[in-house]
Amino acid sequence: MEQPKIIIAIDGFSSCGKSTIAKQLSVALGYKYIDSGAMYRAITLYFLRHSVGFYHHGSVVDALQHVNLSFEYNPDRQASDILLNEENVSLEIREMPVSNKVSEVAAIKEVRLFAVEQQQKMGIMKGIVMDGRDIGTVVFPQAELKVFMTADPAVRVLRRFHELYEKNNQITIDEVRHNLELRDYIDSTREESPLKRAKDAILLDNSNLTPEEQLNKVLGWVQQRTGNLQAAEIG
Repeated sequence: MEQPKIIIAIDGFSSCGKSTIAKQLSVALGYKYIDSGAMYRAITLYFLRHSVGFYHHGSVVDALQHVNLSFEYNPDRQASDILLNEENVSLEIREMPVSNKVSEVAAIKEVRLFAVEQQQKMGIMKGIVMDGRDIGTVVFPQAELKVFMTADPAVRVLRRFHELYEKNNQITIDEVRHNLELRDYIDSTREESPLKRAKDAILLDNSNLTPEEQLNKVLGWVQQRTGNLQAAEIG
């Protein structure tokens, strides 16, 4: 009997490896991976390109009407690229101009409502893994498995620095530290859908775990959830 598909919600701070584990799970389980962070980054990129006033309600609402987001599987990367109005912006959204503003944009109520509506539609058929800041609390509060990821701040800074340095060797570790501290503050204190651990989320501190170790740990949790559902269906 085929195991039932579930929704896996992964939340946590920046540079905790949320997208890494989410991609690993999607491959291991044959699930669709939805990068919610990429969606907010793409919206931020659109706002920056078109000089949209972040705090002007009318400008935000009007701009969102011209934003079309979609994901397209890239066989070379074995991962999904995000398209902004049919343009592949997967690389540009990871650059510092977007990183410096994405938390501000993601805190805007209209932006979150726009993104959450699209994300919920993607999860109707289940069999998805999605990572972000409010997946287990707002987007999919009914998710069968919720994981909240964290890591030592110093570890997170180094991870992010190495990632960015490959693309820009002018970046400094102080810039990265400041960016992460600011994003943590904005994400955790914003009025609309703040970053917080769902009551039923399992805490995963991966400060000292390899990608393989954390994958095996989460796959064990998936097996528990799907096994319980299968037993319930039989019973």
